[in-house]
Amino acid sequence: MPKKHITKYIPEGSNPLQEKFINYIMKSGKKSIARKIFGETLVEIQKKGNNNPELIFEKAIENVQPNMEVRPKRIGGAVYQIPMEVKPGRRLMLSFRWILEAARKSKGSRMAIRLSRELMEAAEGTGYSMKKKEDTHRMAESNKAFAHYARY
Repeated sequence: MPKKHITKYIPEGSNPLQEKFINYIMKSGKKSIARKIFGETLVEIQKKGNNNPELIFEKAIENVQPNMEVRPKRIGGAVYQIPMEVKPGRRLMLSFRWILEAARKSKGSRMAIRLSRELMEAAEGTGYSMKKKEDTHRMAESNKAFAHYARY
């Protein structure tokens, strides 16, 4: 049985989460290029043995979203890092940024390949973007003593 060569991934219908991610990929208003990169990314994920690349994408985004972050607040001449809960819109934005930052940072191959690698690592709970989330949570945990300043 010959191996089926996948050249283009056509999803059943692009959902709002995917559209928002495409907008984050986009640079200088070139949405068609961003769509092409995202489509190629899904093809790469599918080539690596995953039947449903959209599920991998959603799992990666869900895994990377942070629950807590630290925000600087000036109180009495001193600046404290205060742990705060992250709002849902910001959680999504941070996860998109961290995944794309990791993909753009690694050099040597096409963006679609780098992005697919990062998404698969994030879905498994490893990779740069997951490390970024864990670092953020660790900072929030270590500054828990200043949580009472959050109401000021």
